[in-house]
Amino acid sequence: MFYQLYEMNHAAMVPVRAAADAARLFFANPLNPLAETELGRTMAASLEVFERMTRRYGKPLFGLAHTSVGGTSVATREDIVWSKPFCNLLRFTRDLPIDRAPDQKILVVAPMSGHYATLLRGTVEALLPHADVYITDWIDARMVPVDQGHFDLNDYMDYVIEMIGAIGPGVHVIGVCQPSVPVLAAVAVMEERQDPAAPASMVLMGGPIDTRINPTAVNKLAKEHPLEWFQDNVIMTVPWPQPGFMRRVYPGFLQLSGFMSMNLDRHVTAHQDFYEHLVKNDGESAEKHREFYDEYLAVMDLTEEFYLQTVDIVFMKHALPKGEMMHRSTQVDTGAIRNVALMTIEGENDDISGLGQTKAAQTICTNIPDEKRLHYIQPDVGHYGVFNGSRFRKEIAPRIIDFVRKQAKTAP
Repeated sequence: MFYQLYEMNHAAMVPVRAAADAARLFFANPLNPLAETELGRTMAASLEVFERMTRRYGKPLFGLAHTSVGGTSVATREDIVWSKPFCNLLRFTRDLPIDRAPDQKILVVAPMSGHYATLLRGTVEALLPHADVYITDWIDARMVPVDQGHFDLNDYMDYVIEMIGAIGPGVHVIGVCQPSVPVLAAVAVMEERQDPAAPASMVLMGGPIDTRINPTAVNKLAKEHPLEWFQDNVIMTVPWPQPGFMRRVYPGFLQLSGFMSMNLDRHVTAHQDFYEHLVKNDGESAEKHREFYDEYLAVMDLTEEFYLQTVDIVFMKHALPKGEMMHRSTQVDTGAIRNVALMTIEGENDDISGLGQTKAAQTICTNIPDEKRLHYIQPDVGHYGVFNGSRFRKEIAPRIIDFVRKQAKTAP
């Protein structure tokens, strides 16, 4: 019933939000003599903060219409090049000269952990000038009708394998956070099968490969309760009239509540600062706040089977680093990886995937040659800074591009 109450609350607030937004427009209208007074700005700021805190944030757009290639601005567009019920594979097609040599192909596997793939907009934007970029655009589980079937961790790996194959040989795959585990497992399965479409390299960023190492608050929560507790307390049924009506899911708003509670004081301060920026008419700072929270507060639901299987296999049993993970009826053997290069990236201050958890991939992939390995720790960044922000653009992205290009020369 909790999900239904959540939906009812949002529906009940619609007229209140509409009234607040209309009043904000009245006080902010330049034709209103109060607009430039402290009273007018205070009222407009209060109403905007209220409206933004009570709205439902829809799926954001990537909005990457242009990129710079070789110092020249070129147009880009999003093309769906592969599709299944729970995911679309997007390609950011660049309008390049016909005689230009093709760039390396990079598949960015976005997290399926509550936020949309657009959370990696900055990641894609930094890679686009140098590579032919694809990204997994996971579908909100509440938007997928029940008759489309289920989706679990095995299906996730199957999707990754199929998408790598659809892009073609020589692709480089990047797993950001949660996907690090299924991406590594999928590559191991491909190598075990001697699949000719196996990627040239994989880059794992801030991922929970082995959460026994330097466990964070997120990791400890998974160990404090049995799996049945999660099933009884966080799994809910999608209410009518959503397309996924009756599908059992882990709601995105619960995931968001958990993340926000970890740094509640920071979020409260951010909204207080936003209010003050509006009153002071500091438009640039206010717009940065809007851009961040438009993305951060937009969440999606996960299927019950995917969420519970991930909690059980990744955070409770630590199946991958123990060598006990299964892909359907086949054991995942990370020792089978011999030809795919491996780069691992961690943030010094990561409070989601602790320092050392991603590096564990280097330990369990025992048969990758030394010349095909690289580990990098980015100083002074947390989890988000591993794949976004100024340090990612200036220090991490160039290292990824350099690694990809070097491995392309030696890829089989």
